[in-house]
Amino acid sequence: MKKRFLALALLFAGVLTVNAVGKKETPREAAGTLIFTDSAGRAVEIPENITRIVPSGALAQMFLAAVAPDMICAIPSAYGSYEMGFLPPYFAALPVVGQFYGAANLNPEEIARIGPDLVIDVGEPKDTIAEDMDNISATIGIPTVHITATLRTTPEAFRTLGRLLGRTEQGGRLARFCEKTLAAADELMAKVGSRKKSVLYCQGKAGLNVLARGTFHTEILDWMTDNKAVVDNPASRGSGNEANFEQILLWDPQVILFGPGSVYGEAANDLAWRELRAVKSGEYYEIPSGPYNWMGSPPSINRYLGMIWLGKVLYPQYAAYDLYAETAEYYRLFYDHDLTREQFETLTRNSLPGGENGVSVR
Repeated sequence: MKKRFLALALLFAGVLTVNAVGKKETPREAAGTLIFTDSAGRAVEIPENITRIVPSGALAQMFLAAVAPDMICAIPSAYGSYEMGFLPPYFAALPVVGQFYGAANLNPEEIARIGPDLVIDVGEPKDTIAEDMDNISATIGIPTVHITATLRTTPEAFRTLGRLLGRTEQGGRLARFCEKTLAAADELMAKVGSRKKSVLYCQGKAGLNVLARGTFHTEILDWMTDNKAVVDNPASRGSGNEANFEQILLWDPQVILFGPGSVYGEAANDLAWRELRAVKSGEYYEIPSGPYNWMGSPPSINRYLGMIWLGKVLYPQYAAYDLYAETAEYYRLFYDHDLTREQFETLTRNSLPGGENGVSVR
């Protein structure tokens, strides 16, 4: 909350400067406009012909890169060379303007200088969403809209974005993929019933940070597994809650999911981790990542890929689909990237039971 207020303070501090820069350096030709009612119920006057957009943060960036990547003229944070291996090459040269929520480092002066037609926020709305969007728009002199997207409403969010940006076909394709994935996961979990496997999501260099039950970041985990990380104050942040090893031993899950860059590679030879039944039985996996963590970080459309992967890993008897085929379809649709079998095997090298789809993970 303090970060959000700091962001607002910075935005208001730069109002006069930003508007002056925007008017001086990004003159606009007269064009038609229309009224768009966003998910916050705001009637926003927007250009009739939108060609240049800026996302308000990482979640919006992921949605917009899937619907209209060529329209994006600035990004919230820079990509590394590994992530760029899956994304359009020109993303590497786009200016970085920060984000409104999360890091709260939005650069209104830079956005105004770039002069997009529209700033778009996508995700679960904060209580102050209407006020937040109004403040951004007033500060930079550029219309700003919010599109709500929860796990279940993501298909409709894609359709809305498709209509808004004149990409109805692509928005529809993305929506149908999400609907298909949700339906398949619902069917799979109906078969699993009360026989959910107990799981811990461990991350951080020591593997002692857990994603606790009951947060936005564990929505998939809580649905598809018996998430053993139950704490008094679950943290609604990607780094989760810090635990100690004694507590992890008490939880002793059937399966451990290690976040990328954690202690997956050390667990089998570590005397402490070897006490856990998941490590003893070999039921521990490293979550695939590229260009994003498949289970979240940020918790956006990448979670649909996480559903597909998690179902195959935990409940293969009910997951009759070909994981490579489903993953390759996702990469084509969401990243416009043709995922080769070799790339898939690299992504999932530590992420599948031995021999699954021809990949040996031990």
